Amino acid sequence: MSLRMVAELMAISARTAPKSAGQDFVVVEIVEGEALRRLGEGMIAFGQRTGKPNFDRDGKNVLNSAAVVLIGIKDAKALGLNCAACGSPTCIEPNTVDGEFRGPNCALRLLDMGIAIGSAVKTAGLLNVDNRIMYRAGVVARELGLIDADFVMGIPLSATGKSIYFDRA
Repeated sequence: MSLRMVAELMAISARTAPKSAGQDFVVVEIVEGEALRRLGEGMIAFGQRTGKPNFDRDGKNVLNSAAVVLIGIKDAKALGLNCAACGSPTCIEPNTVDGEFRGPNCALRLLDMGIAIGSAVKTAGLLNVDNRIMYRAGVVARELGLIDADFVMGIPLSATGKSIYFDRA
């Protein structure tokens, strides 16, 4: 089974994961080839430019991967429960601040994204494909325009004799 097919199955798992109130703000992209090279090199450059640690380490992991599945949320509206899980006593106005990501975001919409990510990595695991959820890949994928999302994580994929994502220097 090719890693592209695994990435597509992961995308299906993310797409069909349960969402709060049945409203879907999850977005998914698969990065391979030249775009994957741009992402890995972009991560290394981002770390050098900002002085933030481990972007180089994770960028090298991406460069040694066959594909990266990007999962994020876009234009996610607050659920309207006034639950205060986001830290505000009433529902927030989402996506009013821009940084590495756009926020704030409704905690329940972030949970939707987390469930989608969990469903995707479960699929990879069932198919014995090494993977790791990476915040840093999401930051740079968003900056490079590889996905149109407000908040995003990257999941690189590899199938070698030992996982390249653990026991890293």
